Amino acid sequence: MAEADLPPVSAIAAAVHPGHPESDEVFAERLRLSPEGCLLLEVRGEAAGYALAHPWTRRPPALNTLLGALPARPEVLLLHDLAILPAARGARAGEGAVARLAALAGSLPLALVAIGGTEGFWRRHGFGTVPDPALDAVLRRYDPGARYMERPPG
Repeated sequence: MAEADLPPVSAIAAAVHPGHPESDEVFAERLRLSPEGCLLLEVRGEAAGYALAHPWTRRPPALNTLLGALPARPEVLLLHDLAILPAARGARAGEGAVARLAALAGSLPLALVAIGGTEGFWRRHGFGTVPDPALDAVLRRYDPGARYMERPPG
């Protein structure tokens, strides 16, 4: 992903996650802080989705929040968002993105917050729910049914 890709990323986010808006500044900051974890997903040469991931702790930030900086000692590679336009689903762009990010994570777990009933999708990709009552307040801000999940390294 490059800076020129941010307008289509913003448009895809608005289409896929209308109930979870994030500012253009959030997308730009994620790209600046972790360019290798920001992927533009193309299907037939067209922007069809994106993935944003960055090193983080096991305490995901609230939605639409600027990070400022990445932690000196990350605990996970946090998959902040994966969004694919409905017309492009089934083209395996999501699977490819998860595989690339798992490789990028190296010895760190790949972590995410599953929202909107996507827990089954993530389970099929090797993620498991990590119950942590300390995260409940943060997770409720994402979605009433949000679940923190991790995929072990390797």
